[in-house]
Amino acid sequence: MIRSHYFNYIEDRLSHLATRIEMRGKLNYLDLHLQAENFYLHFFNELFGWQLQNLNAIKPNADAIDLIDYTNKIVSQVSATATKMKVESALSKDLSLYTGYNFKFISISKDSKSLRGKSFANPFNLTFDPKADIYDVASILKFICGLDTDEQRRIFVFIKKELGSEADPQRLESNLATIINILAKENWNRKASSVETIPFGIDDKIDHNDLDVSRSIIDDYKVHHNRVDRIYSEFDLIGNNKSTSVLDATRRDYLSNKAHLSGDDLFFKIVECVVERVKNSTNYKPIPYEELELCVNILVVDAFIRCKIFNNPIRHANAAS
Repeated sequence: MIRSHYFNYIEDRLSHLATRIEMRGKLNYLDLHLQAENFYLHFFNELFGWQLQNLNAIKPNADAIDLIDYTNKIVSQVSATATKMKVESALSKDLSLYTGYNFKFISISKDSKSLRGKSFANPFNLTFDPKADIYDVASILKFICGLDTDEQRRIFVFIKKELGSEADPQRLESNLATIINILAKENWNRKASSVETIPFGIDDKIDHNDLDVSRSIIDDYKVHHNRVDRIYSEFDLIGNNKSTSVLDATRRDYLSNKAHLSGDDLFFKIVECVVERVKNSTNYKPIPYEELELCVNILVVDAFIRCKIFNNPIRHANAAS
């Protein structure tokens, strides 16, 4: 059970990071890529005992190579794109300085299973075995799963230190209340709409709507449903029906985009719409983007749970069709 706890936590954090990178890519917020690159540098050093360094810190604007280990003769590219073209593009750059080095390709968001069976042009003859030298979250987790308890504990401690920070509960409550206030401003006089009350399984609804990438976001933030409900209730008790306003606005984002988007693309578009509405409000006082993103994800997931967005898997009681 102890080993399972360590592994489950590692799996959750790595999958969540990959999901955030995937979502940022769709929303054109790419700064997280650099943070992930530095995380994987230290993570792979911890996991494999390598001595990777960020090559850009040594040689600014290094072409094709992101990380380098001079001792073990390893060069690596870290990428949110996992395609044959991406790998060959890196290998085709002038890598003559790294003759005899082992090339590693690290995919930080995409599954790379299909790449491992392909052959690649390797004009500078770096050591490169696609089956062993292409990494993604799934292959990393498979390696970690085979470690003994002490090794899993060591990786668990590292991951918890690097990726395990939690938002301050009081600040989160304050930010959520502020953002709910902003989102509700435009909808004071809207007629209340009904909320789905027929029970359904969240996993069933995720599967039904093909929310593969978004699954981790929903799993991570569904625990805040009661927190959001309490904030809504406090507003509603003083006569400000903000829950209806926010949920209806989010639903409109869903309905206005569902004709041409579906699945993860639709989920990310809703998040994008809510973020932009908050940022464009005259009442918005900027907070760190990570905090804004967290609050918006919590509110969108809450709308998902209340069946204001996406189809209920119970077809005859579908409140969002």
